Amino acid sequence: MDAERMSGIDPASSPSGEGCAGCLAGEGPGWWFHLRRCAACGRIGCCDSSPSQHASRHARESGHPVLTSFEPGEDWFWNADTGQFVDGPAMSPPHAHPDGQPVPGPAGKVPQDWQQHLH
Repeated sequence: MDAERMSGIDPASSPSGEGCAGCLAGEGPGWWFHLRRCAACGRIGCCDSSPSQHASRHARESGHPVLTSFEPGEDWFWNADTGQFVDGPAMSPPHAHPDGQPVPGPAGKVPQDWQQHLH
């Protein structure tokens, strides 16, 4: 097994979609602030500022601790177990949600008082 897979990163994994898989499945209020991508399997989840914090939950429950941003222009990796940024390889595209997707999102699901619901 190569070092990237051993560190919990599979650069060939594809994103699970264009938005948080948990929110879109109806788990929680159904909207997110920012998106994160599991570096091991590609599952898209919402960030820890979002009401449901699906990305960190996935990291804990799946044993896939390394997350990467799924926001345009961001390319960092975060280890949820250690609470530290880590180095990572280029991931397979797409690297972010579509440019036209609003933040927070998705369109039509975000409450007007969304700032009051952030963590």
